[in-house]
Amino acid sequence: MHIGVPKEIKNHEYRVALTPGGARELLARGHRVSVEASAGGGAGYPDDAYREAGAEIVDDVEVLWREAEAILKVKEPQAAEVARLRPGQILFTYLHLAAEETLTRGLLDSGATCIAYETITDAQGGLPLLAPMSRVAGRMAVQAGAHSLEKAQGGAGILLPGVPGVAPAKVSVIGGGVVGENAARMALGLGAEVTILDKSLARLEVLDHRYQGAIRTVYSTAETLEQAIRESDLIVGAVLVPGAAAPKLITRAMLAEMKPGSVLVDVAIDQGGCFETSRPTTHAEPSYIVDGIVHYCVANMPGAVARTSTQALTNATLPFVIALADKGWQQALADDAHFLAGLNVHAGQLTYAAVGEAFGIDAVAADSCLR
Repeated sequence: MHIGVPKEIKNHEYRVALTPGGARELLARGHRVSVEASAGGGAGYPDDAYREAGAEIVDDVEVLWREAEAILKVKEPQAAEVARLRPGQILFTYLHLAAEETLTRGLLDSGATCIAYETITDAQGGLPLLAPMSRVAGRMAVQAGAHSLEKAQGGAGILLPGVPGVAPAKVSVIGGGVVGENAARMALGLGAEVTILDKSLARLEVLDHRYQGAIRTVYSTAETLEQAIRESDLIVGAVLVPGAAAPKLITRAMLAEMKPGSVLVDVAIDQGGCFETSRPTTHAEPSYIVDGIVHYCVANMPGAVARTSTQALTNATLPFVIALADKGWQQALADDAHFLAGLNVHAGQLTYAAVGEAFGIDAVAADSCLR
């Protein structure tokens, strides 16, 4: 199979979808890999590293998209990239369609087969291709939140761990999944007072046992969420409904209950955000202030640590890329029901029900596309 790896063009996105080592693995199996010139530069992988692995470097992005059978990306395709897709071509990347109706309809019109990293599942009920970036985003959320608490950023001027004689900041994490746990772990390591809110008692029990009570675990209700809003200096929104839009847990009216200069970091912004006042931002202008509350809503947070993120992502995606290349998409998905869960769009049909519900588009069963 001919696999194309274009350079990411989203604002301040420095990751690349395949490391030179990943390219080498595919080439050893008889596949062809084309990489757009400078695609890996932001992650510390120069063109020569890909050449040494045996990949082709392509200067003309139009040629790369036109000739490749499968396109590997990191972020959802931008408008110019959607226009390059063609019927029968495979797109394998993060899509997050439930928050992007225009993108969804553009992919349907393209006729391409679009497989989303974030909806592929595993035998434990996890999301194995979302997890590595969730770990990065969770850890970065606290790093970003700590910076946003500084006075020059519009924050209250609070140091997360405090100092002797001065209490540490209070951090609340809404959601105890991969993002939430990593955010809480980071905040705890920095010396903050940390609380996780979640609706799963089983998950809260796991976290309580794992951190031996160092992190407070609270069952999430309207009352406990309101209490967290009033008391917290930093709130991390880490709620995920796989493939669907995130619920709005903090309304604009609730901001009046928060401490002036406190910070909201919305890690669910790719799925529409879990705060009513959230809107996507970029690393160029990462935060804004609403009613005295700092909002940090960067939609591609892991892109800022591109080297780490690229390595973690390729570690997770490479087995699936190899299966696609070796077997073709239909056989690869037919052989693995968890991989099949990643199919979102095929030949003008929507194959992921949660996205259809978000936009009033009829969806077909993913397995119907394998016949």
